[in-house]
Amino acid sequence: MKDKIRVGSVSYLNALPLLYGMRQGMLKEDAELIIDYPSAIAADLVAGKIDVGLVPVAVIPQVKEAQIVTRYGIGCDGEVATVCLFSEVPLEEIKEVLLDYQSRTSVALVKLLFQNYWKRAPQWVPAYPGYESRITGTTAGLVIGDRAFLQRKHAKYMYDLGAAWKEFTGLPFLFAAWIANKTLPETFLIEFNKVNQFGLDHIPDIVKTIGYTHYDLQYYFTENIDYCLDKNKEMALKLFLEMISTNQ
Repeated sequence: MKDKIRVGSVSYLNALPLLYGMRQGMLKEDAELIIDYPSAIAADLVAGKIDVGLVPVAVIPQVKEAQIVTRYGIGCDGEVATVCLFSEVPLEEIKEVLLDYQSRTSVALVKLLFQNYWKRAPQWVPAYPGYESRITGTTAGLVIGDRAFLQRKHAKYMYDLGAAWKEFTGLPFLFAAWIANKTLPETFLIEFNKVNQFGLDHIPDIVKTIGYTHYDLQYYFTENIDYCLDKNKEMALKLFLEMISTNQ
């Protein structure tokens, strides 16, 4: 019995189209799917606990033999809807920012935007489960993933990081990509790419299955999220990694 390739993925709604094929039984003989939040999957990839993961791109420099293995990922070309800075006061009045514990790329991105685009220097505060209730007064909070859909319903101010990056650079953004920490069999990679595309071909079915009511998921999957890793996203990824390396 051959060892299965360990595939790790984020647990957010935006990953569902990329996982749909595997959850329908595709690759079941070749792969084991492991689900967690982004920073945990990233840590597993760095530690070698998984072989390939849909991980925040900020972790790429820490992954030994890191290689992007599909033409799919989680990106945007403007508003992303689920990576946002929420506040009760305008940007210029923010004194501190609570940083989402589930994120790496988004934390790096918000710091980069404050320093290079918004030209402000708030205090950075590590946050833990339940921190959303602390977004009050001059304390803002970075909230990512499905929780951002809920947060946007009652936040007075919302700054979408996908839109801010687009305004700053003119480029799309890539939040997560399928990264391997070793060379994987070519036959597996061919099928894995087909699995990703299978989900994108069945987005209406996925939306019906979920029955989500807090946001229009058809719009989210087709307008907010851009799943294709094209040349512009490769340019954006290169720029982002260079900028966060310089800012460290």
